[in-house]
Amino acid sequence: MKKTVLWLIVGVVVLLGTYIRLAPSDPARWHVVPIGEVEQELKGGVIRVVETGPDGLARLAAVARETPRTKVLAGSVDDGMVTYITRTKVFGFPDYTTVQQDGDTLRIYGRLRFGRSDFGVNRNRVDGWLALLQP
Repeated sequence: MKKTVLWLIVGVVVLLGTYIRLAPSDPARWHVVPIGEVEQELKGGVIRVVETGPDGLARLAAVARETPRTKVLAGSVDDGMVTYITRTKVFGFPDYTTVQQDGDTLRIYGRLRFGRSDFGVNRNRVDGWLALLQP
């Protein structure tokens, strides 16, 4: 009986992990314009609004391309808005970061997909990207 329960728990964990890694990411849901004029700390993410000049998105895209386990979900620098997926190393949880250039202002919205708290992961990634943009 104990072995059956243990195998059942292992099976559920494996199925959940597989779903997290393979669940499709719908651009219509995640590639959305970051709203806000002020920086915000959210329970599952962060919003940053910074003055970067008109090339901020292009410079940030170069930084994001160098970030491990990060790829473009939708958009491009030419479109003026890009949404990235960054997956955690061990479990592959997806986080979404949308970056929009609005004149000289760069708006960044980093958030989690699963769970209620990201334990500061999105804040640390977004702030790290912004730190690399500084001259």
